Amino acid sequence: MKRRSFIKETTTVFTGIGLSTVSCTQAQTKKGEEPSEVYVTMDQEKVFFHSDVIKEKIKIIHIADTHLYMDDDRGIPFLNYSNRMAKAYNQTIHFKTREKTNPKKSFQQALEFAKELNADVITLIGDIFSFPSELAIEWVLSKLKAIGIPYIYIAGNHDWHYEGMKGSLDSLRDKWIEKRLMPLYQGNNPLMAAYDIKGIRFLAIDNSTYEINDEQLIFFSEQVASGLPLVLLVHIPMYAPGKKISFGCGNPFWGAKTDRNFKLERRPKWPENGHTKTTFEFYKKVFNSSNVMGIFAGHIHRNSIEIIKGKPQIVSDDNANGAYLDIDFMPLEEKHKNIS
Repeated sequence: MKRRSFIKETTTVFTGIGLSTVSCTQAQTKKGEEPSEVYVTMDQEKVFFHSDVIKEKIKIIHIADTHLYMDDDRGIPFLNYSNRMAKAYNQTIHFKTREKTNPKKSFQQALEFAKELNADVITLIGDIFSFPSELAIEWVLSKLKAIGIPYIYIAGNHDWHYEGMKGSLDSLRDKWIEKRLMPLYQGNNPLMAAYDIKGIRFLAIDNSTYEINDEQLIFFSEQVASGLPLVLLVHIPMYAPGKKISFGCGNPFWGAKTDRNFKLERRPKWPENGHTKTTFEFYKKVFNSSNVMGIFAGHIHRNSIEIIKGKPQIVSDDNANGAYLDIDFMPLEEKHKNIS
């Protein structure tokens, strides 16, 4: 699939259950204004964002790393590529109760929780699947349709990866998005899309190859220029100095020398020269843009919060173990404005 086939202007506004495309014309903040203050609290899986740019409460259930391994006869030709990950998460231990669970049960419980709380949106931030199984994708689509809550999906590195299959990371991602994952994007651009929810713009940008391409950088730059309050959704967390992982989008130490799992995962080794200039430019723009309120990610299978140049990055524990984030975006009450 040619990369240009992904490129289109994509701004989506939630209206009830459905999704309708609108142009990028509204502005909640004026260019040149001082950036609004954002107050963030995280207590285990509960997250609060308070700011005066938030006009209405937004309830988000954030799910990452479910690692569904479901398959049927259609997956038989791909067993050589799916075998390891099909066994990786068959039984897990719930992050809170310590009882035995599994990815299918955990995903259903997260959706039921979203329904119970009447969530505005469910964010599915990658590695929902351990490999691109037709059965698993169909099952997730059926559950999302039944729950009736708008959702945002971006791919993680496992969602499109059949281990040992020949091809570059970019070409394999393009191939399996087109063949299997495309229905999850609801007609939007799989690599970059913008969703307006009650005056806040959520940007879903696919960094599941660890890199950002030129079109994504242009897209993000245009969104920053809109002046709207932005929240970035990515699968792989942005690099944070001091974080004890050998990766992270924009990590200056990322590359072949720190790639310990390429043989296990049977994929191309990370590049000798590390990240591209484009990825580093994206990193700089994310943390230098005054209207970026924060970043939500997954991938590392544990909760964390890091403050990078004053911007909070919230990372979710894995849904395979029953975890998800319960996030509230709240207007800043008048009495709180007096404390700043």
